[in-house]
Amino acid sequence: MNIITIDGPVGAGKSTVARTLAKILGYAYLDTGAMYRAIGWKVYVTGIECNDENLERLCANTRLEVNLTNDIQRIIVDGKDITSEIRTPDMSRMSSVVSAYEPVRRYLAALQRETGLIWAKQHGGVVVEGRDMGTVVFPDAMYKFYLDADITERGKRRWKELIDKGMEVDLTETIKKIEERDANDMGRSIDPLKKADDAIVVNTTKLGLEEVVEKILEKIR
Repeated sequence: MNIITIDGPVGAGKSTVARTLAKILGYAYLDTGAMYRAIGWKVYVTGIECNDENLERLCANTRLEVNLTNDIQRIIVDGKDITSEIRTPDMSRMSSVVSAYEPVRRYLAALQRETGLIWAKQHGGVVVEGRDMGTVVFPDAMYKFYLDADITERGKRRWKELIDKGMEVDLTETIKKIEERDANDMGRSIDPLKKADDAIVVNTTKLGLEEVVEKILEKIR
């Protein structure tokens, strides 16, 4: 059973690289960040105050399903498909907020591990991407990668992604939000974003998608 983890900060190229790599290898692709967005979405729509007690109760009463439909990951919360609704700057911010709380991290880590193992058996392997895949969720993964890029390049990528979705966003403000997200992800006391000791670092600043994927495939093969 092959499990490949890809971790890294916002805008490093994790999602696109992981999705492309999975397609080439014929593996399933699991976007764990979408699961944090899902919990953030439920907090947002219910309007509850974020604290350990409230979030533990919310997670216990949430039915979160992650399904693959024609290689497209669908996120279902309590029977409602929110795949599109979680792809907004507000939900990105909310995912960062809820990810700092231990009940959320423990709930999702267990679900991510379970889903990843099932998909790996079903598809011969799985590529999982997030922020603690190689350090917490799959510490024994066969291959671990950590993607990074300089902050300006990551900001441009995120800005273009949002522009392409029809959103009116400012580049400077986008970079500022990424800096804030980095501080939250790397500075939290529970499972902070960091490179696993045995992960291979790939700096994607000056590399195109095909070049990054080829570097990873070279290591795997």
